Amino acid sequence: MPVGEPYIPETITVHLGRPEESAYNVTVPFPDYIKNVASSEIYPTWPENSLRANIYVITTFALNRIYTEWYRARGYPFDITSSTQFDQKYTYGREVFENVGQLVDELFNSYIRRQGNVEPLFSAFCNGTTVTCDGLSQWGTVSLAQQGMTPYEILTYYYGENIDIVSNAPVRTYTPSYPGFDVALGYSGDPVRTIQVQLNRISRNYPAIPKIGDVTGDFDYPTEEAVMEFQRIFGLEPTGIVNEATWYQIAYIFVSVKHLAELNSEGVQQSDVEKQFTGSLAIGAQGQNVRTAQYYLAVIGAYYAAIQPVEITGYFGAQTETSVKSLQKVFGLPQTGVIDEQTWHAMYDAYAGIVESVPLDTTVNDVVLYPGVVLREGTNSEYVRLLQTYLSYIHQTYPEIGAVNATGYFGPMTKASVIAFQKMYGLPENSAVGSVVWNAITGLYSDLRYGYDKRPYQSPGYIIS
Repeated sequence: MPVGEPYIPETITVHLGRPEESAYNVTVPFPDYIKNVASSEIYPTWPENSLRANIYVITTFALNRIYTEWYRARGYPFDITSSTQFDQKYTYGREVFENVGQLVDELFNSYIRRQGNVEPLFSAFCNGTTVTCDGLSQWGTVSLAQQGMTPYEILTYYYGENIDIVSNAPVRTYTPSYPGFDVALGYSGDPVRTIQVQLNRISRNYPAIPKIGDVTGDFDYPTEEAVMEFQRIFGLEPTGIVNEATWYQIAYIFVSVKHLAELNSEGVQQSDVEKQFTGSLAIGAQGQNVRTAQYYLAVIGAYYAAIQPVEITGYFGAQTETSVKSLQKVFGLPQTGVIDEQTWHAMYDAYAGIVESVPLDTTVNDVVLYPGVVLREGTNSEYVRLLQTYLSYIHQTYPEIGAVNATGYFGPMTKASVIAFQKMYGLPENSAVGSVVWNAITGLYSDLRYGYDKRPYQSPGYIIS
């Protein structure tokens, strides 16, 4: 399922037959598709308010198919079929009625949704004579319009009072929801958030899938565990990595359990589709995301001779831009100096490769690199044990930061200790230990124990030329 608010696609791909039939696929402009279906489904002599109501319904039905990726999530290379058994009547090559075409030009970027929901309503309809259904009756709209009902009143007659008509929805090129790369442990961003929202909902129907907890957008260990269990249940290789097959299987099951392609849809709430990615990072940016990027660049710059190290200040200045350009050059990306999503993933992959190649040997250096995965309540790992060790040592100087036993399990006491540290450092008090929090904790631990800054990225064991 796509991330974010629905939009009007520039084009739609229609399968000229039943889904499983061997038939041509045609890609046509979305307004032309609506004009064709409307001219095939309804009569131009009907009252204008009847025509308008039907055009809203036809448009919304098509948008629901696209928004839920109803066919693409099943592996089909099209958005909708021409079969009235499954979808709407599309007659390839037909002429359209002039008045219908004019109305579509006005209405094609409007659709129906339930109040409080985001997704286009599954606007079921039938002709109302030879076929009846729970949705709109096409012929029934004629008599309602003749009674003086407006298009909205006609729609509420069939779908209930709790609907809105969204007007002037944005038009843009259709983009598949799959981000184009495997999503795995350590990644952050909107694709991860989508996975977490969907798996948390799916787990209500499939309790064997563990709840991830708070939707953070960080692909952490609880998210990996939930993905692996989902893969086991649905016959996929349990890698914990969300490749294209797993992505669309999750999307398909999510649409199914929420009945998004049915008239009695559970609905998608605004909170389910809120985006995390706030845009690219460039000169002048500041804040936690900049600090995270600078931490990665500082580590990578210590291990790659060709990549300029950078100070962790939280401000994106000329030094950071130079460092980004050097990283982009090394990894064959356009040297813009701007951290877009492609650059961010290249940066993270380089960092994760360093973490994986550096042995976790605390007998040599007990101040280690951030693991590349956000640590939070419920996590059980060696890095949590180290975190607990750092916090307990800091407690000796700062008693307001609680000491915790080094068990390796991130429980309530560890959570409280992390929040206390975040409060002391003026960091967001969310108990999540990402790169910024990890760097602050290890930096203070190093200063207190050794009397100097012993952050590991300042003394690498090897350099990559």
